[in-house]
Amino acid sequence: MKVYSCYLKDSCFRRNDKYMLDKNGIAKRIAKEVQDGYYVNLGIGIPTLVANYVRDDIEVEFQSENGVLGMGPFPFEGEEDADVINAGKQTITTLPGASFFDSALSFSMIRGQHVDLTILGGMEVSENGDIANWKIPGRMVKGMGGAMDLVASAENIIVAMMHTNKRGKSKLLKKCSLPLTGVGCVKKIVTNLAVLEVTTQGFKLLERAPGVSVDDIKKATEGTLILDGDIPEMSL
Repeated sequence: MKVYSCYLKDSCFRRNDKYMLDKNGIAKRIAKEVQDGYYVNLGIGIPTLVANYVRDDIEVEFQSENGVLGMGPFPFEGEEDADVINAGKQTITTLPGASFFDSALSFSMIRGQHVDLTILGGMEVSENGDIANWKIPGRMVKGMGGAMDLVASAENIIVAMMHTNKRGKSKLLKKCSLPLTGVGCVKKIVTNLAVLEVTTQGFKLLERAPGVSVDDIKKATEGTLILDGDIPEMSL
């Protein structure tokens, strides 16, 4: 049996003798998609961690739809300020020069397409780019934020999510089973196993996580998976 070791110990975890990315690893990989000068909306959950891993040599403005522009790294435990939160009621930090404004102005920024990149968490994504990320029937919704406005207005949406649920069932599906947030809007997905692009033919596999094989990804993906040549291991 081949034994893999993740070269970034704080970004991976091991399950059934296989390494895969943890939430920080997913955030690190997505941070590589952020470019200098971007205005970026960070969704609830894993996306909030992206601000921790953006390169120091670029300038990026992170926005939350409840009226914050200039979000900083996710706070360490014990350093949270309960009065500074994002749209999902998670505590956040702000950078010098950050601004606070009402949700009307924030949503005009979103609907006016002044956001270059939107990073959302996802419960399910279908092979044609539909996303379900706001509600599981019968469970309480902490706060859906502005996801429906974001998916209707944003032109560049990346989803951060786990490839399977806790029972091992795929979350990358032929068709979403949960209530939809948006239709045909997702461009790219970064999971604990892979980086995938949404195409008209299905999920195109671009990269695999350290120590994860193509077969592992095939088994974890219900939707159509497109393979084109050798699939490189992602660099964090």
